[in-house]
Order: sequence, then C-alpha cells, then structure tokens
Amino acid sequence: MSVTKRMTFDDNAVVARLYGNHDTNLVRIEQLANVQLNARGNQLHIAGETEDVSVAHKTLTGLYERLKRGLSVEMADVDAAVRFARNGGNAGGDDEGIRTRRRTVQARSPGQRSYLQVLRERDMVFALGPAGSGKTYLAVAMGVSLLLAGKVERIVLSRPAVEAGERLGFLPGDMKEKIDPYLRPLYDALHDMMPAEQIAHRMESGEIEIAPLAFMRGRTLAHCYVILDEAQNTTPMQMRMFLTRLGEGSRMVITGDPSQTDLPGGQRSGLADAADTLRDLNGVRFVRLTAQDVVRHDLVTRIVEAYDARDKKNRN
Repeated sequence: MSVTKRMTFDDNAVVARLYGNHDTNLVRIEQLANVQLNARGNQLHIAGETEDVSVAHKTLTGLYERLKRGLSVEMADVDAAVRFARNGGNAGGDDEGIRTRRRTVQARSPGQRSYLQVLRERDMVFALGPAGSGKTYLAVAMGVSLLLAGKVERIVLSRPAVEAGERLGFLPGDMKEKIDPYLRPLYDALHDMMPAEQIAHRMESGEIEIAPLAFMRGRTLAHCYVILDEAQNTTPMQMRMFLTRLGEGSRMVITGDPSQTDLPGGQRSGLADAADTLRDLNGVRFVRLTAQDVVRHDLVTRIVEAYDARDKKNRN
C-alpha cells in the first residue's frame, strides 16, 4: 500500500548537511529505499510503499541524530543507515566505534556490528565472509585501537604468501620486495588508521610487525594483537602452527573467504579445517559475514550474490 509521511526537522543548519550538497544524500536514500522524497526547507515528504517509507523514515531520523551528535555523514554512512534501517537496527550507526589516530571506524551493517562486539569480547575470533565485508579492516582497526590504548604491546599482521601463477623465486628483488605485494592490503588498512610516520616509527621499534605466515613458526606471541589474513590459503598444518603461537595476554583474529582459496586443486584449506575442528571449542568464536555486509561498490554485492547463487545451484 502506498503511503506518504511528513518529517519536520528543528535545526536548519543540520538539515542542510542531512540533505547533502545538491541533495545527494536524499537522492541516494531514494535509490536504496525505493521511495520519493520531496524537501521544502526543514520539511520532508516521503512517498512509497509502507515498508519502504518506514525504512526511509528510520534512515533520515538516524542520520539526523548522528549529525546532531557532531558526527559527519558521508555517502557510505547513508548506505549503512539504510542497511541498518532495513534490518531493524539503529540507523544512526554504532555509537561505540573504534577510535584510531585518523578516524573513528564504525560498523556499516548489522553483521559488522556483531563482529565488532565479538572482537571486543573474545581472545580468538574467526571471521569468514566475502571480499569487502570488512573482515580485515575492522580487525586492524581494533588492533590499532588497543595498541594506542596500551592494552597490547604489539600488533602482528600476517598472510600466507601463496604463489598464484608466479613463483616467488622468479619475482624481481630481494626477499622483502618479493613478499611485500602479498602484504600490501595490510599496509593499506594501517595507513587508513595511522599517519605514515607513526607507522614507520612503530614498525622500526617492533610495535607493528607485518610478516608472511612462514615467519611465524617457532615463535610465541605474547601481549600481542595478532591477525592472520587470507586464511583460506593456509594448509591445515599451517593453521595449526599459527593458532598455537597464541601467548599470554594476546588476542588472535583469523580472517578469510572460504570461496576464494588459491591452494592447489584438491588441497584442503586450513580455514575450513579449523572451522570443522574448533567450531564447538569454548573460547573460540566464529563470525560469518555475508554479501549483505559488503560495503564496497553496490556492484560488488551483486557479484558476490551471483557467485553464491551459482555455487548453491552447483551443490544442489
């Protein structure tokens, strides 16, 4: 049933930021919530199907409250607000964001909000989900926040250096130059959280370490925040080795996309093996993110959903 709902806002300065330059935020809400918005000053009319109008109303209310709290609203925040409103959550966003030097990182979907809660509470977390769902980014943000607060002494970031088409020995440069391309996504996430000079200083002092998985063997990682990224490319033996590095006062996050393994054909992924072996183990928590948690370009969400549908069809 089609309905129309009117909203009235009490602060014209906040309303201008809510609407966005040339009403870009309103246009985005119209697209995502499937409604029509008609703004006149501080009054706004929402027209559409009952459920869609409700989603748009919750979205606008949440974003308005967010602006009144002094927070900014960017296009990604608009997308997140609609996503939360559609799923019955608080469209104003997660008040308990992760504070880093550069920004406050907040959940942008209900799944990400649950993930952040688990990261705060558990010492070992497995995050499984598609590309763009925030698995690694949120884990790095949490690690940086804990390091800055003095709750851990170091951050250790690791990835398996899987040879996808090219062998390390044939790549140009010394060992660091050969390995760095595999670790670049971890550097990128760090640079979103901290100024470059601070990263360089902390890496030199050993407070931040980025290393291939093979360099973890034989170590005990105490008082650290440890992240293993792209864990679907580990073997069961490598995963077992990594998990047993956990030392006193440390936390460990293992992230990966089970659908994107680069291991040789027929070889079992260490991530899948750990999910089967540890799923009922007390103290270990598995978080599964989905296409609905993807916060990249809209097309990425549709691509993930298309591949998931094909894989489901093939399994059936």
